[in-house]
Amino acid sequence: MKKIEGGICSVEGVKAAGACEDNYGVAVIHYPDSSAAAVFTKNKVQAAPIIITRESVKDGKLSVIVANSGNANCFTGKEGIEHAKLMASQVAEGVDVPLDHVAVASTGIIGRQLPLPIISKLITDALRRLENSYGASRNAAEAIMTTDTYPKEFAVETTLKNGKTICIGGITKGSGMIAPNMGTMLSFITTDIEASPAELEEALKKSVEKTFNMVVVDGDESTNDIVILMSRPGNGNIDGNFQEALDYLCSQLARMMAHDGEGATKYMEVEVKGAQALDDARMAAKSIVKSPLVKTALFGADPNWGRIVAAVGYSGARMDENTISVRLEEGDRIVDIVDKGKIMGFEGTEELELAESIMEREEIKIIVDLALGNYEATAYGCDLSYDYVRINSEYST
Repeated sequence: MKKIEGGICSVEGVKAAGACEDNYGVAVIHYPDSSAAAVFTKNKVQAAPIIITRESVKDGKLSVIVANSGNANCFTGKEGIEHAKLMASQVAEGVDVPLDHVAVASTGIIGRQLPLPIISKLITDALRRLENSYGASRNAAEAIMTTDTYPKEFAVETTLKNGKTICIGGITKGSGMIAPNMGTMLSFITTDIEASPAELEEALKKSVEKTFNMVVVDGDESTNDIVILMSRPGNGNIDGNFQEALDYLCSQLARMMAHDGEGATKYMEVEVKGAQALDDARMAAKSIVKSPLVKTALFGADPNWGRIVAAVGYSGARMDENTISVRLEEGDRIVDIVDKGKIMGFEGTEELELAESIMEREEIKIIVDLALGNYEATAYGCDLSYDYVRINSEYST
C-alpha cells in the first residue's frame, strides 16, 4: 500500500468540481452507475439531505453526489425537503442520470432555509467544471469547507490478494461539532474496486467504527453526518488488503479533522490497550479525548494524569486502578507518568519535567495500558482553547 495523489479523482472515471461564492459552496462528484454504501448520523434530528439520501442509497446504486456548505438545511420542515429534492433534480438533469441515483449532503448553519438561488447557481457552475483531475478533487474538498482551515483529501493504492492494483480516494470536511458517531462531517470516498453494495456497506461500517467514530473535537454530534463509499459494480473482490487500505484512508482523514479542530492548538492521539474487550478499549479511548478537563490540560501543557485516569474510570470500560499505566509520547521521547497504578510524575521528578516538555508540543500521544486483556483502540482529538469559544460564540444562528 502506498499514498498517491488525486483524492477522489485518483480513481479513473470519477469527475469532480467545486464552486464557491461568499459563504456558500457546492461540490459535485460524478461516478456513473456505481455501487454505493453510506453511513449516516445517529442524531434523532436529521437534516433534509440525510432523509433524501437514505432513500437514494437504499438500492445501493449512485451516480452523483451534490453537497453544499454554508447551510445545513436542517430543521427546515417540508420546504427543506423540497429544496433538497430540487438540488438532486438539477444535478440529475445536468449529468443525465436517474433522480434516485443522486445523493445530497449539506453542512452549515441549522434552522435556516436553503438560499436556493445561490445554491442553484453554484450547482450550475460546478456542473460546467466537472473533470477528472487532481485540482478537481481539491476544488470539491474546498467547496464543502465551513470552519475548516484547509481542504482534506487523501488517496492510496494497494494490491489485492488476486494481484489486481486498485485505488481508494477520499475527501472530507469537519473541524467542529465532532464527537463519536461522526460529527459535522461529510466524507466522500471513491474506489475502482468492483464490489456489491452489501460488500461496500460491510467494509465501510468496519472502517467508520474504528476511525470516524473515534474522533472528538467538542463532543457535539451533528445532524448532517454522512460518509459515502462508491465503487465500480461487481462482487467478490473485497479482501483483507482492501479493508486495510480503506481503514488507513479513513484514519488519515479522521486525523486531519482532529488536527483541524476549531481553535485547536494541539493534536492528541489516545491509544488504549490491554482491554478485556474491544468495546472497553473504544469507550476508554473516546472518554479521554472527549473529556473537557483532559482537553484543557492539553491546552495548558499540563500532564494531568489524574484527569486521564478519571476519564477512563467513568467511561464504562472495565479497569483496575492497581494495574493501569499511562504513558506520554512525542516522537522518540517517552515517559511513564503512571506505572501499574503507581504515580511516577511527582513534582521535582525527571518524569514530570519530561512530561511537561512533551505536553508543550503540537502533537502528543497518550497510551493507556489497562493490563486486563489483549484488545486495543485508538481515538483522535485536540485541545480546547480560547479560540474555540470565540469561534463558536461568533458563529451566527
